[in-house]
Amino acid sequence: MISSIGKTLALLLAPVVLTLATAQPAQARGYASVGKCGNFPRLAITSPAGTCVGLVADEDHGLHFPRRVLEIAPGRIWVLDMGNWMPHVGKLIELRLPPDAATPANANTTAKAVEAKVLLDKLNYPSGMTRGPDGKVYIGEADKIWRAAIPALGQEPQPEALIGNLPADGAHMLKELSFAPDGSLYVNMGSFSDSCRGDDQKQPVPCPERAGPMPRAAVWRMVLQAGSKPIKEFKPFATGLRNSMALAVMPDGPAAGTIWQGENSIDYRDPKNPPEELNQLRAGADYGWPYCVGARQSAQGYEKRFDCSKTEAPHMLWPAHVAPLHMLATPANSAYTGQLLVAWHGPGAGGQRIVGFARNAKGLPTGAPINWLSGWDEKAGQRPRGRPTGMSIDHAGHLLVVEDFNRSLLMLMSDTGGAPKSK
Repeated sequence: MISSIGKTLALLLAPVVLTLATAQPAQARGYASVGKCGNFPRLAITSPAGTCVGLVADEDHGLHFPRRVLEIAPGRIWVLDMGNWMPHVGKLIELRLPPDAATPANANTTAKAVEAKVLLDKLNYPSGMTRGPDGKVYIGEADKIWRAAIPALGQEPQPEALIGNLPADGAHMLKELSFAPDGSLYVNMGSFSDSCRGDDQKQPVPCPERAGPMPRAAVWRMVLQAGSKPIKEFKPFATGLRNSMALAVMPDGPAAGTIWQGENSIDYRDPKNPPEELNQLRAGADYGWPYCVGARQSAQGYEKRFDCSKTEAPHMLWPAHVAPLHMLATPANSAYTGQLLVAWHGPGAGGQRIVGFARNAKGLPTGAPINWLSGWDEKAGQRPRGRPTGMSIDHAGHLLVVEDFNRSLLMLMSDTGGAPKSK
């Protein structure tokens, strides 16, 4: 169990400008090249007809446990890397991609195509990264949230502390961040435990994790303002949410501004239960953790001890244990036509892939999952099992995907190098 970290807002972020070692032929954690995908080695991962998946960077570029990816400018990509499950070993890495016209396609290595620099190190379980309406990049570590303006090429970012002393212990200390069109910032405050079971193996009602000055198992809303005190308000928005690493806000359409959460549900040993959930979050609503799972069903240990009918019902149920670790709400005019993209990291039925959910006439996610990256089971000599953790879309419409276990950054593009066509 990781203990809580000190009572300080200071950001001990030592900047580093180390250029990483030249990469070797593409064999990132079991991947082998099967041809060319734009300027990168093509991987044997299933994607829509007319598209391919390329290996952009791997552990030879310094990736060890990448969780989030963001293009900060054309050809400049930031990767937020936790390092491992130990405190203060995370890094912010910048990858620089050369112009397509200047780089010959190379099916054997990304070494000469991509440069990598560590911008910041000693980060404490960094996991959330998003661009704010002010153009700055916001980053969530386990115990703090900070932001930084995008620096000139070759310069280090200058972190500006927003808030510290956040809960940084227990099973779900990672922070996820998502901005709404009105400028509000939504923050994951995951539960300390799996199902509120203490050392005595009892499951109290009410669960103490949901109380106190900083309740856990909740999504919080931060209202920002100009001036020396940047935070106007920071308080719980929705509760009863075990771990909201998949968190997104619809950017446009009839449902613009609605907040969506992919629930990583309680860890039963049953491979088919409980289901993961897609929840539409509403201010003040309770989504049931730890008392309820799925469609308002009593969780194990809470039978006849809590009325689940009083909680908010899920918008959609997903297969058990697929572990949604990131969501991306795409604009309607993008190659992904407003789909809600989800990284299913876990090995549950249907997991290990990137899926999308189309929006209906009301702007709400609906229907069966649409496969973007799939066929991602382990195949000796070709590929490891897919472990996607984060996504973003670059200026050209390519989908960038990072995997933690496989230590890689992938790119989905058309066979001709452009954005994939919508499905």
